[in-house]
Amino acid sequence: MKVSILDDYFDTLRTLPCFTRLAGHEVRIWNDHLEDDDALGARLADTEALVLIRERTKIRASLLERLPRLELISQRSVFPHIDVEACTRLGIVVSSDLHPGTPSYATAELTFGLIIAAARQIPQQMASLKRGRWQSGVGTTLRGKVLGIYGYGRIGKAVAAYARAFGMEVLVWAREASRELARADGWAVAQSKAQLFETCDVVSLHMRLVEATRHIVTGEDLARMKPSAILVNTSRAGLVETGALLTALRAGRPALAALDVYDDEPVRASDPLIQLDNVICTPHIGYVTREEWDLQFADIFDQINAHAAGAPMNVVNPQVLSSPALRARVRPRS
Repeated sequence: MKVSILDDYFDTLRTLPCFTRLAGHEVRIWNDHLEDDDALGARLADTEALVLIRERTKIRASLLERLPRLELISQRSVFPHIDVEACTRLGIVVSSDLHPGTPSYATAELTFGLIIAAARQIPQQMASLKRGRWQSGVGTTLRGKVLGIYGYGRIGKAVAAYARAFGMEVLVWAREASRELARADGWAVAQSKAQLFETCDVVSLHMRLVEATRHIVTGEDLARMKPSAILVNTSRAGLVETGALLTALRAGRPALAALDVYDDEPVRASDPLIQLDNVICTPHIGYVTREEWDLQFADIFDQINAHAAGAPMNVVNPQVLSSPALRARVRPRS
């Protein structure tokens, strides 16, 4: 198949062991980022299988209608950036392994790295030192502090285990079924969302962004936080009410935020949130490690091979498999 891979900024994929799984396909990798549908349509005109790196490029009907040969979109995890309805209408298969039971340890590690960086003011101390000053402030010890885990899924569970190694207490709030899992794992569960935000020294968000969780963290929740507390978000910016975090940080509750995700990505340097001195920010790198990518793209490339062999896997729009529109797109393969 003619395979196109978008947004591989550092040309990493061809250096990973999993890339050999695409042997026999005609592969084109793009290292820049385009948003214009006309430009993307011209670039991908002959593409039969499109590989996405998470949500870096939004795939909407206006682009899909420019791609007459596209049979398959192959990616991993959730897909709010893909117009699945348009894919189905046009006869395009969407394959995405949701990897149940497999956490992103890379994201969990970054989460705890951000917690440490915020508590010990590491970016600020580094910047001060490079400006010729010595120490620029006094940090906070994590041992004995309370880490609030909001959303007890695969990543939240891993972060809770890291907190135990640092001598932190853990308090969980989540939907009822997840709270029961947390209890079964031996973690304390908050009596309410309000208690989580009121009592924890660090609150870390670990939920998928769906309609039920969009803006689930409100300005009222943030105002409950201690004036010394830290909010950490390596999940999705849309979990927090629009504008609420900026307002809360300016008001001093919480004291700090450590962020890897933003409402608009790539985030602009002029974004007022990342201009704040009490925000530590990274450019959505939670999943961006060689080991994590090799794991993820092995699945993505296997999905391409399965489709090429006539046995699509991890299909999120299975009704398309019997669509005349798909049959019209598929070219004979030897």
